[in-house]
Amino acid sequence: MSRLVCVMGESGSGKTTAMRTLDPKTTYYIDCDGKGLSWKGWRGQYSEAGKNYFSCRDIPKIERILCKISEKRPEIRTIVIDTLNTCMVDKEVKGMKENGFGKWIDLTQFVWDMVETAGRQREDLTVIFVMHSETVRDDYGYVFTHIRTNGRKLEKLVLESLFGTVLLAKRTEDGRNIFETQAKNSTAKSPMGAFENFEIENDMQKALDALADY
Repeated sequence: MSRLVCVMGESGSGKTTAMRTLDPKTTYYIDCDGKGLSWKGWRGQYSEAGKNYFSCRDIPKIERILCKISEKRPEIRTIVIDTLNTCMVDKEVKGMKENGFGKWIDLTQFVWDMVETAGRQREDLTVIFVMHSETVRDDYGYVFTHIRTNGRKLEKLVLESLFGTVLLAKRTEDGRNIFETQAKNSTAKSPMGAFENFEIENDMQKALDALADY
């Protein structure tokens, strides 16, 4: 089974920027947003010509890419899907003419199946799902942050349950980008003892190295 990692956070929290430290020679980047990556020089690192970058938001096609890389690209050790939310919106928009709950059931099944498919790939492969987060406040003032999903069906299923590690990307008051590794009024989680601190540097490769050592 492959390792699944989720990186969630608000826009501008450093989710994509954290991927700057991954090795382009062993990483395949699926750009679902289609807006490119967020650091200087990324075009020299990732490209379709270099066979390590593809812009796509079609969930079945992404599943096929995952399986193909797992089977035929042993040099690829990390796959980034950025962001899964764009795939959800794309599926929702294309199903707008459908009536009733059928379209939401389809969306739930598509997303759930893709994450499960990612988890069934070869053992030395890590798949990183980048997702937007949502912070809610109840009537008693309790604040909680979790993965943002489209439709009540996915909310009830709790996508976080499919990931062994969920990192929450945040920007501190002094302007630093960090990851939260454990729940602080959120669904952030990681294996006990994998990280020395609840807050770590916004560096995806260091995070993966710590998980590998664990």
